[in-house]
Amino acid sequence: MAALGAVLTTAAACGGGTTTDATDPAAEGGEAAEALPGEGVTVTAGYALLEELFQTEIVNVGLEQLGYEIGDGKELEYATMHVDIGNGGIDYTASHWEQLHEDFYQESGGEGTMVREGVIVADVLQGYMIDTATAEEYGITSLEQLQDPEIAALFDTDGDGRANLTGCNPGWGCELVIEHQLDEYGLRDTVQHEQGQYFALIADTITRFNQGEPILYYTWTPLWVSGVLTTGEDVQWLNVPYTSLPEAQGEVAEEDTTVDGTNLGFALDQILIVSNREFAEANPAAATFFDLVQIPINDVSAQNQLIQDGEDSPEDVRRHAEEWIAENQEQFDSWIQEAMEAGMQASS
Repeated sequence: MAALGAVLTTAAACGGGTTTDATDPAAEGGEAAEALPGEGVTVTAGYALLEELFQTEIVNVGLEQLGYEIGDGKELEYATMHVDIGNGGIDYTASHWEQLHEDFYQESGGEGTMVREGVIVADVLQGYMIDTATAEEYGITSLEQLQDPEIAALFDTDGDGRANLTGCNPGWGCELVIEHQLDEYGLRDTVQHEQGQYFALIADTITRFNQGEPILYYTWTPLWVSGVLTTGEDVQWLNVPYTSLPEAQGEVAEEDTTVDGTNLGFALDQILIVSNREFAEANPAAATFFDLVQIPINDVSAQNQLIQDGEDSPEDVRRHAEEWIAENQEQFDSWIQEAMEAGMQASS
């Protein structure tokens, strides 16, 4: 990701063009300029984590350039957020994981009430990690090895003899996979799934690593954690013995959970924009923009690191989004232009 520091230009704020006021006598032929496709429409976004606000704000800037007014975003748990989109309480999210949130999507009405739009972040990963020092000393490469009480005890932090796995918040969807796999792989007696506030738990995990203690945790990308604990150096992914996911995720082949020879146990996923169906059908300019906008995963991780470094206010995140747009101006402007054309075609 290029250095976040560029200033969003006036031209960018106008989608690379200008609009003429309807009362301007200089308007061509004395006629008012055409209204922007989003004029008079307020759009409300939903997200579950501060770390997802970056991609949401990039989308919001685009919607503003299309003439939409942006309402106050809602920070909701994933299940609630999908229900709210299906019911029309919010208009879209840029935080829908296609595989992981399949059950939330279907339970909230699926295609009857929502539209899965384009891929905003591709090739996102999830899985289990341990510190490299412990992995090498004891030859640990697979989650299955934690069936051995002596191996599991290496990661015991509360004295009960079981490994403490820094896990996933209830309501995120990943906790359902972890709970399923603890049963499926025979780990229930030797591994304790630690749940609560993930970012507080992972902060404690990082502290233990810095003190030279073994660590075992669930994580995902894009996320700032991978910038603090470097994969292949500080930590490494664990294999699972075979692919087994909750029934709600459907049939997932081993090749769909394997990356660079490691079976992570979670499907290689992608983050989509999901919108309310009535909103999408009534707003082709917004729907087209939703389908086009894409952000490289490394750019999201880099911005998440800025949040971790203290640039974590809504104003900071909005600035990060504007700077990313300025650094990718030509591509962004092309998305706006195509969305504008879709809106004009629909109104003609």
